[in-house]
Amino acid sequence: VQLQAYGGGLVQAGGSLRLSCAASGRTVSSTYMGWFRQTPGKEREFVAAINWSAGSTNYQDSVKGRFTISRDKAKNAVYLQMNSLKPEDTAVYYCAATNFWMMTMDQNKYNYWGQGTQVTVSS
Repeated sequence: VQLQAYGGGLVQAGGSLRLSCAASGRTVSSTYMGWFRQTPGKEREFVAAINWSAGSTNYQDSVKGRFTISRDKAKNAVYLQMNSLKPEDTAVYYCAATNFWMMTMDQNKYNYWGQGTQVTVSS
């Protein structure tokens, strides 16, 4: 599975961005797709995940109500709509895929990773 994330950029606090992740290869074997983010000097952290088949979702508490993860099975794509952005959302965002049997926030359970896309939120 190859993943390519894009859509990052610079936005003012309170603004919105939509990240996209294009998947190719054996995506049908992936059970969940997720978004993670990382800032310099910190561990990569879970943001959101979606069940590829059923569409059920899970979010980190700090983004609930502001971010929405979705997928388009026909396009083999996953999206992260980010609204009401805050400066603390500034990070490099990564999309990932896993064959794990259940929803997980553990990055070590994700088998495939895309390159990151930078999101910068100015105050």
